[in-house]
Amino acid sequence: MPKERPLWRGAAFRLCLLSAALFLCLQLGMRRSWCPEEKPREPAAARAPAPSRGAEQRPGAVAAAAGGGRRRVTYVRSGRRGSAAPACCAPQPPGSRRRKTVRWHIELQPWASPTPSLNYEASRFLKYISTSQISCEHMNLNSLKGYSETTKKPWSVCLDERFSLIHRIRSKKCRLYSLGLGNDDNQFELSMANSGCEVHRFDPSIKSAHIQQGRHLWHHRLSIDWRDPNPAIAAHKLHSNTKKLGTVLNEFGHQKIDVLKADVESAEWKILENLILEDVVEQIGQLVFEVHMHWPGFEVSGNDSTVVRYWYSLLRELELKDFRLFHTYKDLSKPQMFLKKEAFNASSCYTLSWVNTRWK
Repeated sequence: MPKERPLWRGAAFRLCLLSAALFLCLQLGMRRSWCPEEKPREPAAARAPAPSRGAEQRPGAVAAAAGGGRRRVTYVRSGRRGSAAPACCAPQPPGSRRRKTVRWHIELQPWASPTPSLNYEASRFLKYISTSQISCEHMNLNSLKGYSETTKKPWSVCLDERFSLIHRIRSKKCRLYSLGLGNDDNQFELSMANSGCEVHRFDPSIKSAHIQQGRHLWHHRLSIDWRDPNPAIAAHKLHSNTKKLGTVLNEFGHQKIDVLKADVESAEWKILENLILEDVVEQIGQLVFEVHMHWPGFEVSGNDSTVVRYWYSLLRELELKDFRLFHTYKDLSKPQMFLKKEAFNASSCYTLSWVNTRWK
């Protein structure tokens, strides 16, 4: 009988051993690439305490070295020339910017009548903006320090105790954004600043990029728009000082605005649409908007009934976001026009004030 060959001399057995060795090498290599070496931890004394969740730092605040267990905050003003932003609003790193919910259009409300009709649409819209949705007993600034009766328009904010604005004014923690286009009537902004509120006024007509007036009022050469300019397009470079409100909030490091005042000469409809679509409106406590009705507004297209339906749908979107209209001012000093028609006993200009009932 032929002698049997040992098992370890078989080709199949050698192939198995080689495969097992290769598999072990691969496992070791992959484990090293997936599990990098841990860095040694810093001592507990060298680590700074993490801020509480939801806490927001006031712009321009620099934490100083603490002594005796207390933390001091010093407000500094940048003295370097040509700086991109003032001490009030240092640009934030991209990682700190909040993510936006992508939404492309608002939901249009059903027509006011079985067939599109300007009369029905205008009647529904004008009734809507003339009817308060919530009562507010204290709407003037007479009790605030520095208030002047020379204000040309009644920019009404709700100062009832059940809403947070009056409490934030008293604690000097309120913030106002004012959007305008070369408007000289800034008494409302001055009154709020004199009350201790942090006020940012955006106007593309001012001479310098950033101007500080007093302790609490900043002027910025910026126009708030419903889109950011594309630097790759030559035509957009002319409008490089225009930005969306959400972009400005991210760059300034601001998470909330207690009051947003806007007098932007017919750009308010598209700006309001952008605030709704990107959920920026949820970061705002009260809205005070001057709306213009003598024409559709910038980049608002369609026939007259379609335009009024769009206006109405925008304001209903605010209501769905828990904003309630508490004051309407009909400006009788302006032409009594509605989409270029003397009709419906309407003014061409109204000032509307809303409060966010979910605002904390």
